[in-house]
This record gives sequence, structure tokens and C-alpha cells, in this order.
Amino acid sequence: MVRLAFPIYVELLTAVVAVSVIDLLWVSGLGESAVAAVTVATTTEYLALGLFLAVQTGLTVLVGRRDGRAPLAPLVRTGWLLWAAFSLAVAVPGVLLREPLAALLAADAPTAALTSGYYLISLAGLPVFFAQCLVDGVLKGKGNTRTPMRNALICNALVIVLDPLFIYGLGMGVQGAALATVLARLATVCLALLSLVRQAPADAPGRAPAWEIVRTGLPMSGDFLARALAGMVLVDVVARFGVAAQAGYGIGSKIMLAGVMVFYALRQATMIRTARSEPAGRPLLLGLGAGVAVAAVLNLVAAPVAGWFTADPGPAVEFLRWMTLYLVPFGGLIAAGGVLQADGRGGRLLAATLAGFAVQLPLAYTLSSWLGVTGVWLSMAAGALVSLGGAVLTPGALPGRRAGGPGSARGRGPRSTRTAAGPRSGP
Repeated sequence: MVRLAFPIYVELLTAVVAVSVIDLLWVSGLGESAVAAVTVATTTEYLALGLFLAVQTGLTVLVGRRDGRAPLAPLVRTGWLLWAAFSLAVAVPGVLLREPLAALLAADAPTAALTSGYYLISLAGLPVFFAQCLVDGVLKGKGNTRTPMRNALICNALVIVLDPLFIYGLGMGVQGAALATVLARLATVCLALLSLVRQAPADAPGRAPAWEIVRTGLPMSGDFLARALAGMVLVDVVARFGVAAQAGYGIGSKIMLAGVMVFYALRQATMIRTARSEPAGRPLLLGLGAGVAVAAVLNLVAAPVAGWFTADPGPAVEFLRWMTLYLVPFGGLIAAGGVLQADGRGGRLLAATLAGFAVQLPLAYTLSSWLGVTGVWLSMAAGALVSLGGAVLTPGALPGRRAGGPGSARGRGPRSTRTAAGPRSGP
């Protein structure tokens, strides 16, 4: 599990770095408005990814179920049709509405103008981003997590080189950061397509039902978007306690993201192995253990790392200390969720997530009125506990699969003992 999850962790972490930290570091020399514009624009891109996640996750699960049993080409063809539909539905309105969208999200007119300029290129480049996600989804379904990791590292290296060239060398400013990222992704997609052609050849005519792919991945997309929206609500709650508290929350969240990616890597690993009818071990215990480890490391590095971002690291450090109560149940929830998603019970996982937010958000307002910003941190822990309870109390959810369910071994033909990567290992 760790060997499978580690490349996913590197891929997730570097993908986040490529679209946020690297661009932010290079545009920081252009002033606060440029930094704010890139922050707003990359957040919007993050939400767009949440929409396409239904296609990416659906392909990963269904490719995993069919690999070695049924032709994959119909699934891949339908995936590309969905890619075209999602690209048109998201990119075209985004480009046309970029100015009002920027005005809605940016703090002032100069920042809105810069954000709109970034949107013109970044939103038009979303089809490239979605194509990369689609290819990665197919490769992961085949059990290959190293190629997506390699692609993410190559993309980051290209962004590091191209950013200063376009931002400062060609004088494009904020738009240069967007163009550098899109071109880096385009080059990476070309490499990724070569891998896809080699590992998922056109082995049969026809197409798979589009709704089957979307339905399979929709709960994961809903979970992603729900968390993003809940995070926006918490930003509003924390803002009532002043700029220092809001800045501490923002800095602490970014630091915590490096640890949280461990949980999401484990979720993808458990999802891949479950879909492929391979043993997933004890994902709940693995996730809870990862939560303890991540919390311990973040407590250890909280003060020095927060000091890199601000002269007053106190609020961020306090946030990370309290997050111990949140990270442990959250780690268990995310890691165990991969089994439910691959087994066709992603709706149950989404319901557990929404139940947690139904508890967390009212508590955030109530407890913060008594305990200050600490009440917000306690509400996050309470919401994670409720979500974890809702997920693990699902009959037969852990550690494996339901008998005869969509992702179970029962009722399915024998799997070939080899994959494109070579002999399949035993339990």
C-alpha cells in the first residue's frame, strides 16, 4: 500500500505546488495585487478540477475493474468524449464570463483586472489540464502510479523554467504565469499520451456508457466540491476574529495541506487496489495511523515553518496544534473512503461527508461565539468524527468489499495474473 501510495503523494503534492506556490513565488515581485490575482485564479481552477473529478475517478475505478477481464478501449473513448463535453461546458463560459467572475472574487479593481487577464489564459487552458487528469486516471486504474508522478515532476520543472521567461523576460506579468503553466501541462500531456497508447491500446471497437463513468466518479467529485465550499464558509467565520486570525488560518491550512495529501494518496491507493480486486489491508487503521503521524510532524515543524510566511506565526501555530484533533479522524475517513468509492458505495461516503458538515458549520458559529476562534477548530474535529462514524458504520465497509458488489471479486471472471507492468504480486 505504501509503495503504491508514495508516487501518488508526490504527484498530488507537486501538482499543488505547480499551480500555486511556484506561480506565487515568481509573481511576488510584481506586488500584492499580482499575488492576490494568482491566488484567486488558482482557487477557481481548483474548483473546476472538482467538476472533472467525476470523470477521472470513474475511469480509474472502471479501468481497474476491467483490466485483464474486458477491453479498455471503449472506456477510454468514452472518457475522451466526456473530456470534450466538460471542457466546452467549463472553459467556454469561464473565458466569456472572466471579467464579472474576477470582479466578484477580487478585492479591488486593479486585482480584478489582473485576475481577468490570468483567467483568459488559464480557463482557456483547462482542456489541457483535464486531459492530463484523464490520462492519469486511466494509468492509475491499471495500477500504474509512477508514470503520473513522473509527469507531475516534469510539469513542475517546466513551470519553474518557463515562469521567469514569460513573466519577466517577455514582460507578460501575471498572464505570463498562466501561459507558462498551460504550456508546461501541454508538453506533459504529450508525454502522458505516449504512455497511454502503450499501456491502453485500442483493443476493441465501440464506446462504454458515459453515465456509467460519471455515476461511478460523481460521489468523489461531490465530496471534493463540498469540502471546498465548506472551506470558503470557514474563511468567512474566521474573518470575524480579525486579519491575524484569518492569516493564521490561511498559512496553517497551506502547511497542513502537505500532510493531508498523505491521506488522499492512501485513498487513491485503496481505491485502486479494491477496484482491481487486490488486498487493501486495513485502510481505516492505516489512515488513523497516518493521521497520528501527520499531526505529530506538523506539531513539530509548526513554529519554524509558519515563521517562513509571517513575522507573527502564533495564530498559525495555534491552528496546527488544535488540528491534531481533526487530522486523526480525517485521516481514517479519507483512507477508508477509497474502499467505498471503488466498491460502488461512494454515495454513502458523500452522505457521511455532508453529515459531518451539517454538524461542523453550525458548531463553528455557535462555539466560536463562546470560545473564540478555537471554537472553529473544535467544530472541524467534531465534523470529522461524525463523517468517520457515518463511513465506518456502513455494513461490510471495512476492510474489504461486499460480496457480489460492483468492486468485489465475487461474480467476476478470473483476473489475468499479469499486468502491463509485469507479474502481479500476491497479498
